[in-house]
Amino acid sequence: MAEIEIDTRGETCPVPLVECRKALRKAESGDEVTILGTHPASKKEIPMACKALGLEIIDIKEDDKEWKIKIRK
Repeated sequence: MAEIEIDTRGETCPVPLVECRKALRKAESGDEVTILGTHPASKKEIPMACKALGLEIIDIKEDDKEWKIKIRK
């Protein structure tokens, strides 16, 4: 199992979602992808997209204006 971290802090939609999808395409089954970001809309869109793809959201954390979403493929 690999852990992949993608830093999209400072980026706005659709960049965080696009980068998340790229990482998930490269990931193997069981890998964990963590997305770091600051854009509020992306914090909502990424979990919705993952749910639609049947992926598991392990954790969502928010600290001030930054968030972290951990996904298992």
